Amino acid sequence: MKYDLDLTEDDSKKGHYFQSAKKMWPLVSVEKKVIIIALLATIVHSTLSLAAPRLVAHTIDTYIALGNFGGVLLFAGIILVIYLLGLATQYAQIRIMGEVGQRVLFRLRSKIFNKLQELPVAFFNQNKAGDLISRINNDTEKINVFFSQALVQFVGSLFLMTGSAIFLLSINSRLGGATLTPAIFLLVITLLLSPWVKKTNLISARTLGGLSSEIQESLNNFKVIIAFNRRDFFKKRFQEVNKKNYIASIIAGVANNTFAPIYGLAANAGQLIILIYGIILIGEGMFTVGLLISFLMYANTFYGPLRQLAALWASLQAALASWDRVHDILTLESNLPVLPELKTGETNSLLTFKDVEFQYSESEKVLHKINLNFEKGKTYALVGPTGGGKTTTASLMARLYDPTSGHIYFNGRDIRSLSHEERTNKIGFILQEPILFSGTLRENILYGNSNLIEADKERLSEVIARTGIDKIISRFEQGLETPLLANGDAVSLGQKQLIAFIRAVLREPDLLILDEATANIDTVTEGLLEEVLNKLPQNTTKVIIAHRLNTIENADEIYFINAGEVTPAGSKEEAVELLLNRNSQS
Repeated sequence: MKYDLDLTEDDSKKGHYFQSAKKMWPLVSVEKKVIIIALLATIVHSTLSLAAPRLVAHTIDTYIALGNFGGVLLFAGIILVIYLLGLATQYAQIRIMGEVGQRVLFRLRSKIFNKLQELPVAFFNQNKAGDLISRINNDTEKINVFFSQALVQFVGSLFLMTGSAIFLLSINSRLGGATLTPAIFLLVITLLLSPWVKKTNLISARTLGGLSSEIQESLNNFKVIIAFNRRDFFKKRFQEVNKKNYIASIIAGVANNTFAPIYGLAANAGQLIILIYGIILIGEGMFTVGLLISFLMYANTFYGPLRQLAALWASLQAALASWDRVHDILTLESNLPVLPELKTGETNSLLTFKDVEFQYSESEKVLHKINLNFEKGKTYALVGPTGGGKTTTASLMARLYDPTSGHIYFNGRDIRSLSHEERTNKIGFILQEPILFSGTLRENILYGNSNLIEADKERLSEVIARTGIDKIISRFEQGLETPLLANGDAVSLGQKQLIAFIRAVLREPDLLILDEATANIDTVTEGLLEEVLNKLPQNTTKVIIAHRLNTIENADEIYFINAGEVTPAGSKEEAVELLLNRNSQS
């Protein structure tokens, strides 16, 4: 299954922005009541804003024209109260939607991260971590900005514009129609430019993800950069992606700010129409000065929010572009589902490969019709040249991938019917590249161990002594409380492998896979590990992948894997002969 997010980001396949907005609704549906309150506050604020110009017109034509300053002071006080109430409702709306935006951001980031936990290894092989981080941080922040700042303002602006248009047309339909004419041209321009604005924001978001990926890669590989003195190479690469992001950001910035001057021009045109046409109507005795001022105020109330809509519309396009990137992740499904329990009744072996074939992509197959049978309590060794398929075979045993064809059975059950927790408890896998997490040695070795994660000190000490790993732990200065970093800089590569070894052995799994688990460990420590392996339960099956053939001399059976084919090697000497013959042929 293809998990490359870059392949899903074909603009031609993206839905209309109304469809994208519809997909965003589940994010805020739980906030429906709170949003309704914010909308009511916005409507109250808009209503008060619409009432003020009419009161101003009444004050001018009724009291100022007659020199009734008492009436002027009275209505001035009323208008002041209206503006203060409008201020209070606007603050309430901003406060409420700010909190809504943060809650939406929290839920969205949690949802994305939980989805990432469900996806298989293939997904992370096909996508860069920096781009995923950008989606979780930058893209979700743009969505948050829209919800916290733009959503209710957008609705409020529409309400204000609608109310203003109604007042303009009701006061004088001819002048009102002329005033609103520029808005029709704005609508056409907006519909024409919106797809381009969204596309530029999507491209900008992608290039930002690429920039994040480049930064992360450079930092992760900084030791190699220093060792080979290739700062110039990585500096050049960074300059390239940085410039690409810079250009995309400039274009997106221009696109996002395109609406504002156009909307401003329309507002000025509307006010100019009012002045020219309004003065003509006053000269004809069909209009008053107070109505002309109120008309100007309503026009400002109409075109002012319209100018705000220019910025809000750009914010919406950016949010929808970011949502498309986020939605690409949320819609993915794992290609490793847990199936209903399927029993074969064919074997009592612990693990069986039956006609297993595998390929990572549409390229040529990595494994061809593999048939293996691993019995309980025995030790098996997989040897062969680099790239022959050993690690791929081990990954299939741990169900990091599913076979392209054929079946794998664990204890007579299709391995796909094991729950994720059951599988990880029964199968221990020590990877070629051990992974550490920031924390203590204790937290690292108990990572994902549901049986011991809550164990007290006494019980943990008992298990450590029983499994024989206490001698290994004593090699760390502070024992279980030794602090570790995620990048593992505080410990050697050999110590990393020891930690990964302890993590797997503590589970006392039914199947223990060691993929070059002792490659960076000295012979004395390797002897300690051998003692630990001997203390595992007798029914534990061990599969050892090694290039150092002395580590497999005690194996019950040895298999030679090359070019996706598996051949029983018999003894260690026969395995050496097969390896030498292969090297001579190549």
